[in-house]
Amino acid sequence: MNTSDPIEMRDIVKRFPGVLANDHVSLSIRRGEVHALLGENGAGKSTLMKILYGMLQPDGGSILVEGHPVRIGTPAQAIRLGIGMVHQHFMLVPSLTVAENVALGLPTTGRGLLSLGPVITGIQELSARYGLKVDPSARVWQLSVGEQQRVEIIKALYRHASVLILDEPTAVLTPQEVVDLFKILRQMRADGHAIVFISHKLAEVLSISDRITVLRDGRVVGSLATETATQASLVRLMVGREIGLQVEYTPVTPGQVRLRLDGVCAQSDRSTEALRSVTLDVRAGEIVGIAGVSGNGQRELAEVIVGLRHGTSGTVVIDGSDVSRENVARRFEAGLGYIPEERMRDGAIRNFDISENSILHSHGYLPISQQGVLNFRAIRETTEQLVTSFNVKTPSHKVPLKTLSGGNIQKLILARELTHNPGVLIAAQPTRGVDIGATMYIHRVLLEQRRRGTAILLISEDLDEIMALSDRIAVIYEGEIRRVVPRQEASAETLGALMAGLI
Repeated sequence: MNTSDPIEMRDIVKRFPGVLANDHVSLSIRRGEVHALLGENGAGKSTLMKILYGMLQPDGGSILVEGHPVRIGTPAQAIRLGIGMVHQHFMLVPSLTVAENVALGLPTTGRGLLSLGPVITGIQELSARYGLKVDPSARVWQLSVGEQQRVEIIKALYRHASVLILDEPTAVLTPQEVVDLFKILRQMRADGHAIVFISHKLAEVLSISDRITVLRDGRVVGSLATETATQASLVRLMVGREIGLQVEYTPVTPGQVRLRLDGVCAQSDRSTEALRSVTLDVRAGEIVGIAGVSGNGQRELAEVIVGLRHGTSGTVVIDGSDVSRENVARRFEAGLGYIPEERMRDGAIRNFDISENSILHSHGYLPISQQGVLNFRAIRETTEQLVTSFNVKTPSHKVPLKTLSGGNIQKLILARELTHNPGVLIAAQPTRGVDIGATMYIHRVLLEQRRRGTAILLISEDLDEIMALSDRIAVIYEGEIRRVVPRQEASAETLGALMAGLI
């Protein structure tokens, strides 16, 4: 093995029931290099890296660290070997503080005690050095998704990993935070660190990586120097065919107001003011995008509309019905659909199978059930229709949802929400963490729903997504709608300045 390769994975095989996740995959990870790992959801990227990190055990193949064969049985062993990982789905304990989460797994004194003082100091130093601002004393459940991601990055940096695996690290970061992260990665690369960068954002991959390996259906289909790659060539390798990188937006004349927010106020989990008199209309056949930096009230806005959070004042009206004091079920009956930001927390149940997740909204209604008795034939037919119509890749309707890739879970949630023909759809971060093929599919579905007359509120931290799909863009800053900008007047510069509170 080349002495510049601290890690080499040879002919790795990993099987799950009905799925060959990794099919004799070989990968070398070099010092002083950012190695991008690309592929559609379900291609085997995360599985391969979980094997390297000791979270999964391979069914075949070998791993060499500094030229020596090793068996990495646990993440603790991986850390001792200098391998760190920042996961796409956060590995944090919600009830613990940031400092306590960072301290988990660190050596204790002979009496089994650990002083958090040095940990807090280390977090503060990392926060200041890298711009990863987070309160060490805050409980993780109180943090926004973006803040939780920062905690994961800090955990890895705190342990001084020489090999760092980043699984979708920019999915919850603002454009400026991405710039800052890339500065960190470039410095780490210059210092001789080896970095594996998993992302679905091709522009980012081309910007930060030195080498790219592409997986498709569990196999390596290409490995090339970044300087020889283009977005189009990478897409062809990922999906095995040509695919358009832009959806076709066509103007539609909006109809009547289907969602009306009037003076909506709400508090955050920390009892601070999260929404400040938000007033906004969304009409039939219209997509209104909510643009903003993470943590400016987007999550609270979605939860107040859906009924997951109590608004302190103001009204929420769906198709003429004031639902401000109604529960979640009543709002869905009024015509609401919801694609949640946290799909594994609010949109699905990990350990339920595909069919059970397909009927979460309809299990109490005909034809799924009658007088409390489930109709299993109707459940099977409903599930088959959703899986087929939305091209959800699954070996069986009876496998646990957690075995599916992120993109397929998101498509199942989308299918379930749209099968009820909602008049109003709240789409919060609908493409976060999904591959380019699933992203384009979801974009086309949203535009088709718009054409059918659905009023769509699109909440996304991906400014390109907001600008590609929205008819109007409302910029939220510190819980206030600063300005609503028509599509034709929107520019990245103007929206960025509004998102930063500069204008």
